[in-house]
Amino acid sequence: MPDQLQAALQRREALLADLHAESTSCYRLYHGTAEGSPGLTLDRYGDQLLLQSFHTALTEDEASDLFSRAELFLEVMGVTGLQRIYNDRSSSNSRRSDDHVVERQQLTGQELGVNYLVRGKHKGQDPLLFLDMRAGRRWLQQHTQGKSVLNLFSYTCGVGVVAAKAGASRVLNVDFATRSLDVGRENARLNNLDESQIDFFQSDFFTAAKQLAGIEIKQRVKRGQKPRAFPRIEAEQFDLVYLDPPRWAKSHFGTVDLIRDYPSVLKPSLLAVSDGGQLVCTNNVAKVSLEDWLDVVKRCAAKAGRPVKDIQLITPEADFPTTDGCHPLKIAVLQL
Repeated sequence: MPDQLQAALQRREALLADLHAESTSCYRLYHGTAEGSPGLTLDRYGDQLLLQSFHTALTEDEASDLFSRAELFLEVMGVTGLQRIYNDRSSSNSRRSDDHVVERQQLTGQELGVNYLVRGKHKGQDPLLFLDMRAGRRWLQQHTQGKSVLNLFSYTCGVGVVAAKAGASRVLNVDFATRSLDVGRENARLNNLDESQIDFFQSDFFTAAKQLAGIEIKQRVKRGQKPRAFPRIEAEQFDLVYLDPPRWAKSHFGTVDLIRDYPSVLKPSLLAVSDGGQLVCTNNVAKVSLEDWLDVVKRCAAKAGRPVKDIQLITPEADFPTTDGCHPLKIAVLQL
């Protein structure tokens, strides 16, 4: 494992120099799935080093050795004073009991000159910024000036913040989790963005996306029960819609299932795009091939009356290598 890390760091030397020049301090240093240790990752998030194990826990000495090697490598590149954080997520319940250690710290990292709140430990499970999506955020930074942008499944609103920072005319972030949107608001504040540039809407995806798309919301109500309330929003179409759903999620209004039913999230997202606009959609399930997914996407778009005129693929950047050229995260820009 130490030798594999050393080789991975050496492969990244030129990449990290380029990222540093672009004001990026958040990146992956070791991607175990493709570099020799499946289930092990090591990332830099600003002033933090985040080591995570998903299959087998590391001993204290093993973790310390990996941290030391990464620190020595980064010191040569002028990066020092990093805080070590190890998260073992190998148990069936990976929520940690030591969240309070770092939760109160207000740490920031940069990506392409945009500031983000970063916490290695917090009340959730995943990091506050998904690093493999940098390629998508880079594309947005170059293509959203003057456009209205809808960010669905926004999580901590990285996509929305970079779009607003790049000069989008309107940005609306939609997510069900209040805690995630609160982080998004903090990310906006860190970049001096105000309410005239970026907005936040706490809602279930299905009710929000269907209302924006002008689709009737139907509920199955058991006898003697009232329909469930949901926040209201006016129908609206956007120049660009960004759809980044989780692998699976269930609510009272629908089920997200990227393997069996991608059209359930894709259709309302398509109908929320203005004529001639763009939909950026993703699928992060490794077992779903790019070809099969794109076939589903094109057939769903045609059936919804929004045929795809062109598709541009965005590939995760070089700190997320693969052994076969097939990235788990697939990003497609659909021209409608």
